[in-house]
Amino acid sequence: MEFEVIRSNRKSMAIEIKMNKLIIRAPLQATNEDINSFMLQNKKWIEDHIAKAQAKQKGLESVHKLSMDEIQVLADRALETIPERVAYYAPLVGVTYGKITIRNQKSKWGSCSSKGNLNFNCLLMLTPPEVIDSVVVHELCHRKEMNHSDKFYAEVLRAFPDYWKWDKWLKENGNILMAMMTK
Repeated sequence: MEFEVIRSNRKSMAIEIKMNKLIIRAPLQATNEDINSFMLQNKKWIEDHIAKAQAKQKGLESVHKLSMDEIQVLADRALETIPERVAYYAPLVGVTYGKITIRNQKSKWGSCSSKGNLNFNCLLMLTPPEVIDSVVVHELCHRKEMNHSDKFYAEVLRAFPDYWKWDKWLKENGNILMAMMTK
């Protein structure tokens, strides 16, 4: 099995499976023998999780792909809905913002530029309204903190206390929605 080793200034080893790829995170001083031993000790966990990731990927391949017309309908709805939510939450967060753009992306739900321009994925229209609000608040809070620090999340939770609940929903369901985007 192919794998990637990422060494960093950490104290322990960790396993990550990302896009059906096995990544071993190891301390700088870990030897290849240490890494091989760690992988052998965790062989069952690795095999189980790779099998789950492959099954999930296979399931995503059968997801209905949206037509360009369907994507346009979602984008039009997003242009009506999302600016209203941004206008509602911006004063609560205590920030201003620039231009709002709706995109049809396969990997991001939203982004905030250093100039304060906000981008949102039209697929948000397929989520519960609370998910839309959680992404809007997340991006608006980047106007205060352009990172994902504890301070950033404190701002997010101040404006939207249920953030973690809806972030979890997006993590659990978002890959299915992203798989609907045509290439």
